[in-house]
Order: sequence, then C-alpha cells, then structure tokens
Amino acid sequence: MSPFNQRVKQILFLSIIILSGLLIIEELYLFLPGFFGAITFYILLRGWYYRLHKVKKWKRGLAALLLITFSIVIIGIPIYMAIRMLTPKIGLLFNNTQEVILGLKAFSKQLQEYTGQDFFNDSTLAEIQKAITGFLPAFLTNTIQGITNLALMLFILYFMLVDSEKFEKKLLEFIPLKPKNVDLLAEETKRLIRANAFGIPIISAVQGIFATLGYKIFGVEEWGLWGFVTGVFAFFPLIGTMIIWFPLVVYLYSSGMHWQGFGLLIYSLVVTGNVDYLTRFTFMQRIGNVHPLITVFGVIVGIKLFGFVGLIFGPLLLSYIVLLIKIYVDEYGTQSNNGSS
Repeated sequence: MSPFNQRVKQILFLSIIILSGLLIIEELYLFLPGFFGAITFYILLRGWYYRLHKVKKWKRGLAALLLITFSIVIIGIPIYMAIRMLTPKIGLLFNNTQEVILGLKAFSKQLQEYTGQDFFNDSTLAEIQKAITGFLPAFLTNTIQGITNLALMLFILYFMLVDSEKFEKKLLEFIPLKPKNVDLLAEETKRLIRANAFGIPIISAVQGIFATLGYKIFGVEEWGLWGFVTGVFAFFPLIGTMIIWFPLVVYLYSSGMHWQGFGLLIYSLVVTGNVDYLTRFTFMQRIGNVHPLITVFGVIVGIKLFGFVGLIFGPLLLSYIVLLIKIYVDEYGTQSNNGSS
C-alpha cells in the first residue's frame, strides 16, 4: 500500500474514532459531572488507596469501599444538614407566597425612591411568583439528576481504584508524548485538582463566616443557621449565596427593619459577594500557582460546560491549553527546526 493510501486510511480511521467519541459524549453529556467527579476523587484518594492496599495489605475491594464510604460521609454531612435546616423554611415560603410578593413590592418601592429605577415591576414580580411555584419540580429534577451522577461517580470510582494499575498503564499507552511530558501533564493535573478540591471548601467556609458576621450585625434571626446555609450554597458560584441573603434582605425590610435590610444588602453585595473571589485568587495562586485570570475565566467556562464540577475542571481546561502549547513546542518545535536547517 502506498504511503498516500496509508495516510488516507489512517485519517479515515481516526475520524471514525473521533466521531464515535463525540456521539457518545453528546448522549452521555448529562452524566459528565459524575465522570469528572470520579476522576477528582480518584486523584485525591489514590495515595490513600495504595497505602491501604500495598502497605497495610488490605484487599483491593475493601480498601476502595472504605475510601468511597469516607467520601460519601464527607460530601453528605453538610448537604444533609443544609437540607434539614432549609426544609421548614422552604415550606414556610410556599405557604406565604403572597406575603413574600408584598415584601418585594415594598422593597422595590423603596429602591425606586433611592435610585429612580423600578427593579421589581408587575411583570418581574409575576415571574418571581412563577419561579417560586415552579421551584419544587425543578428542584426535584435537579435532585434526581444529582443523585444519579453521584451514584455513577461512586460506581466509576470503585473500578478506577480497584483496577488503578491497569487503568494508569492503559492511559499512558494512549498518550503519544515523551515520558517527561506525560509526567508534566500528570503533575499539572494532580496539582490543579488538589488545589481546587481543597480550595473550594475553604473558600466556601470563608464566605459563610463573612455572611454569618453580616447576619449577626444586621439583626437576622437564627444568624448562625443562615450563615451555615450560605456557606453551603457558596459552593455554587455567581448566584449561590444570593439565593440565601437576598430573601433575608427582603424579609428584614418587609418586617419594618429598613436600615438593617439595606445595610445587609450593601454588605452582601460588597463583602459576601466578593470575598470568595479575593480568597480564590490568593489561595489558588499560592497553593496551585494558578494565575487569577485562569481561575476567573476557567470557572466561567467550566460552569457553562460541566456544571458544578466546572469549578475544578474549568481552570484545569484553560491550564491544559497553555501546557499543551508548551508540550507541542517541545515535541514538534525541535523537529521542525531540524527539518528546516
């Protein structure tokens, strides 16, 4: 077979592989968070697994199950506590929808006097009421999808741990790079995932502490409870904490605590809403040596592409692009220079 025909055959075969992979990804897109979550926990638990299996001589399956159980406890405790605390409050919200709307109208009127802008007109309030009504079905749908992804993550994680040696060996065979660049890619992946995995809970805790301080200062009842819930929701960027503090602002104002409501609004926008970015910048740059721009744009891109796990894999994706450019130059730049000389 001529070199040209061999090249055409190779390109055709690669095209079939790529198209098949894209088709599978498209059909399993909703389950990508579970897959990425398994990768994250595998990297975090890999060292402990080898310590139990190699050093302590535990059986593979037993060591994997212990670490998976530990992961479930770590993930489940804060979520369970937040749900248990919020459930009575959500029930109260559904039973007093009209009072919430009246509070929003009063709050909107006061904002309009100060700013001249009507933030909550009749159409906006109707949309809010519609959103409150449709919250429960959407919440149930997202909960079912989240549980499915969690089960898939644990299922994949078990086999990744039990077959870790075979898994890593096969992965290395599929990466067509020099050994030093493979090691560089592996170290970058471990460094960024560990930095994000440990950094996100710390960032959320800092945001929860500052939110708790604000609730205490401005007279929110059960300020400790709401501070804890705000910290849990801080895991979800952009509007995570706003889901908690904005209703509290409306509640304070509708209860006649006008200056406390506006004080909490300003505090939440300026302090609670921005302390996570400051913490993320300093922590990620110090621990993971990640540039702040990569952190910001990585989170934006990651959340849009992958959902919650995009907090970790968004910055990793952008870092990969920079790293792959360096690897490409190392792999092929020298060859090009030698060929042209």
